[in-house]
Amino acid sequence: MWNYSRNLQYPINIKNRNPEMAKVIISQYGGPDGELAASLRYLSQRFGMPDKNSKAILNDIGTEELAHLEMVGTLVHQLTEGASIEEIEKGGLSAYYTDHGLGVYPQAAAGFPFSAAVLAVKGDPVADLTEDLAAEQKARATYEKLIDLCKDDPDVVNVLRYLREREVVHFQRFGEALNGVQEKLAQKRFYMNGVDKAMDKTNDIIIKNNIMKSTPAMNWGNCRD
Repeated sequence: MWNYSRNLQYPINIKNRNPEMAKVIISQYGGPDGELAASLRYLSQRFGMPDKNSKAILNDIGTEELAHLEMVGTLVHQLTEGASIEEIEKGGLSAYYTDHGLGVYPQAAAGFPFSAAVLAVKGDPVADLTEDLAAEQKARATYEKLIDLCKDDPDVVNVLRYLREREVVHFQRFGEALNGVQEKLAQKRFYMNGVDKAMDKTNDIIIKNNIMKSTPAMNWGNCRD
């Protein structure tokens, strides 16, 4: 079970409404490289990991991505809360407002809704962790683009910078998990047939040693031509 804290992982207090910023930031809520996709991906992949450490890393990061999803949703909400129709139209959110009002809906900045088709779960630990490394780099790159677009509002930029740094940390942890999994998979495996053959050889050696110990040594000094 998870324990939920009512506090955000990083404090958010947006002073200036800006629906235009909300329109692009929402991509990290429901876009292909966003926090919802990351969380579902990692929490699903964990079942296919071969050791407890890699399972724990995926579980930890998948859970933290849920916290980041909450943060991105909070950004979108605070940037649009109380916005007038004029502000909504100016910010390019007319179509969004038509379908969702000022609610927080999982979609990409381009407008298409979240789809589980963006998730990569292969059941192969090396393939999945390699995918996760790429996913964290794509998320980092997206946050850097958002920082460029939102540079005029330090309240927003500070939150985005924090989220970007967490993606870097996640990338490093996935690298550790991949190294551990590769080492585990590279370990020599002993199957039943191999064990039987090894035991036969060991038994032969033991029998021969016992025979040699039990057989009296010949006294070559008593031998005559």
